[in-house]
Amino acid sequence: MKVEMYHTLILPVVLFGCETWSLTLRKKCRLRVFENRVLRYTFGSKSDEATGEWRKLHNVELNDIYSLPNIIRVIKSRRMGLAGHVARRKTEGVHIWFLWGYLRDRAHLEDLRLDGKIILK
Repeated sequence: MKVEMYHTLILPVVLFGCETWSLTLRKKCRLRVFENRVLRYTFGSKSDEATGEWRKLHNVELNDIYSLPNIIRVIKSRRMGLAGHVARRKTEGVHIWFLWGYLRDRAHLEDLRLDGKIILK
């Protein structure tokens, strides 16, 4: 129930307009910290088998329990969706140049193996 509320109430508010964000390493870390805090609150604490004391869930345990993509993967997929919409526009112009820049100036796009492939890490 709490996970469904996280997906329907919190994530849309947090990710509003995320397609246009420039994600720096610091912003990625802060978003992951936010998501881990929400998930820790959602799933609660765990009893340690060795000592019998209650403790917070570790990040690895949260990732195992929460099987859906993390917040950074969601942002990247939404950005690729926006890029697809812009790329499918029939008119060439300022919008496509603004998103992609001058493609001919980028040396890594000269390699035919990388050109046209979308790689999400």
